[in-house]
Amino acid sequence: MASQDVAIGMIFISQTTVGLLGNFFLLYHYSFLYYTRGTLKSTDSILKHLTIVNFLVILSKGVPQTVATFGLKHSLTDVECKLVFYVHRVGRGVCIGTTCLLSVFQAITISPTGSRWAELKPQAPQCIGPLSILCWILNMLVNTILLQNITVQWNRINNTKEKDLGYCSAVYIHTSILRFLTIMLFSSYDVLCLGLMTWASGSMVCILHRHKQQVQHIHRTSCSPRSSPESRVTQSILVLVSTFVSFYTLSSVFTLLVTILPNPSLWLVNTSALMDACFPTVSPFVLMGRDPRIPKFHSACCGRN
Repeated sequence: MASQDVAIGMIFISQTTVGLLGNFFLLYHYSFLYYTRGTLKSTDSILKHLTIVNFLVILSKGVPQTVATFGLKHSLTDVECKLVFYVHRVGRGVCIGTTCLLSVFQAITISPTGSRWAELKPQAPQCIGPLSILCWILNMLVNTILLQNITVQWNRINNTKEKDLGYCSAVYIHTSILRFLTIMLFSSYDVLCLGLMTWASGSMVCILHRHKQQVQHIHRTSCSPRSSPESRVTQSILVLVSTFVSFYTLSSVFTLLVTILPNPSLWLVNTSALMDACFPTVSPFVLMGRDPRIPKFHSACCGRN
């Protein structure tokens, strides 16, 4: 085995291990809050869904790619390859939908009383559960198209386009028109979610800016005025959404290259897989670093002194 393959394999192992541990700890944190307090904040419920989705994306992308890097390429059967690819696509779709729901919900929550969105505040928490379930069902149904139009073959077939995904090969057997319509369907979903996220993030920034200007005179005598819990939650969500958009953009660029290139290199396939799992790996640490309910390492050290 080449040293380059070993190095890439170690990167996948590190990313997968760190991501699983981070999401496990965050899921444990929300479960602990639920069982000790009997309830969760609305944003915590959404983030709990996000951690579960992160598990799916990391397991369906990181583990097979790691196994393939260490020499067990094309080790999955036709059914197993379809299942792994399907789980990853569903997890990716639910991830963007959940992040979109989180940003829109918080934008409605902090909207001022006189705005048109303030009327949605009482109903917003009750809509989280049904919308989350709808997001799961929608992505599970839409992504069944991939099961019908992608088959796994180890030998090239005439008039088909084979893509080496590392852990298996995908052969696109549908026509160009159907493939174009499929791409448009998935792209429309992503564009809609990204558009709503952009609107929600812009609204939150404007609301926080106006609120800061309105209460600025109250804190003039304070050297380090503390922000309200609502403002801290909003800032955390803005950081999370910004992180998502950054990694999603990079991931989309590499995925597009893998899709359009006739024979993508192994480096490109591996980089695309790494980018796919970056947000699920990083997001729990972003959330834990900004959640005041989670004790920080430096705070624990100071408390011992």
